[in-house]
Amino acid sequence: MTDPYADRPAVHEQAVDGFGTVRVLPLDAKGDAEVIHGWVSQERAAFWGMNGLTRDDVAGIYAHMDTLDTHHAYLVVKDGVPAALLQTYEPEADRVSECYDVQPGDIGVHLLLAPAGEGGARGGWTAGLITVLAAYVLVTLGRQRVVVDPDVRNEKAIDRFLRQGFVAGPKVVLPEVNLPDVHLPEKHAQLAFLPRAVAFPA
Repeated sequence: MTDPYADRPAVHEQAVDGFGTVRVLPLDAKGDAEVIHGWVSQERAAFWGMNGLTRDDVAGIYAHMDTLDTHHAYLVVKDGVPAALLQTYEPEADRVSECYDVQPGDIGVHLLLAPAGEGGARGGWTAGLITVLAAYVLVTLGRQRVVVDPDVRNEKAIDRFLRQGFVAGPKVVLPEVNLPDVHLPEKHAQLAFLPRAVAFPA
């Protein structure tokens, strides 16, 4: 099978024994909108906050994000197949900074995994992806700690992060954001942190 993403430059590429090759590609807001809209429209992605949006709405959101220096979006591809949507952000430029003491070297992450295919759940899938993405943000980008803020009701995501070595922080309320280009409702979140020394011990 030809890899339709082979010609797109990756910010990170890593082969994982027994799992496959994972590439992290800067998101093409328009070109990737069909794939991303398909994911965020599903009920399983309700906590992502984009249920009910059109494909053009989704493309517009990521086109706006592409103008920011502090927030970035990536399409994660495994062996040529879209596997996840990764967003990174500078915590001090995000509402999460109102809820915890941001440390130098922190980086915020949002992660949406692609739905399982016809074969159903895939053993080791999440662990393999998170291992690569942790290497990207902590090693390639040289950061000291990852912070995530899943919705407190999203027990699957919280459990997934904790199983991967994240340490639970406080439960917080992220304030509503109401700007001309961005509206985010208030969010009750569970913070969790992954220090580089835990993910990649010397």
